[in-house]
Amino acid sequence: MPDQNPEQIERAVREVLGSLSGDLTTTEISLLGELEALGREVARAKSEIAALRVDDINDRHIPTATDELDAVVEHTATATNEILDVCEGLEKLQTKLPAEHADALGVAVTRIYEACSFQDITGQRITKVVSALKVIEQRVSDVTRRFGTTESQPTPEPEVVITPETEGRALANGPQLPTAASSQADIDRLLASFD
Repeated sequence: MPDQNPEQIERAVREVLGSLSGDLTTTEISLLGELEALGREVARAKSEIAALRVDDINDRHIPTATDELDAVVEHTATATNEILDVCEGLEKLQTKLPAEHADALGVAVTRIYEACSFQDITGQRITKVVSALKVIEQRVSDVTRRFGTTESQPTPEPEVVITPETEGRALANGPQLPTAASSQADIDRLLASFD
């Protein structure tokens, strides 16, 4: 169906109405009104889809989110393995302690082992979120391909929000993916600049 604006749809419905002979029933008038409203809603939805900036979502936002979540899983696994290694060391020390202290240490180590199960559960949940994001990405891409912009419709310019960036804000990026993180040389240069 070629792209039509709401005025074209309304004009077409009115032409159909004018070409009908005889009086229309209330039901027919109501049905034609619903068709007009439906045509306007389709046009509005197509316009919204065209304005979505899907390429930005699919090329930047979703991959960034999945990369960040993958990094969370990786760092959580690394931290958990380190905790488990320390627990093994504590278990070795347990044999060198008096019985009452060894028992208390054994109970504490067991509780730590049990608490470390969070890593597996967290990893499973994050994997589900990553899978959901990939499904969303695919569906958005499919919808855009079916109802997206045409050659004649200009792609809207992205909104640019300019916020002044202080030196502190520039440095406060939070945890970063390894590829985006500052190198040790950058950190050393920064620290040396305070001297």
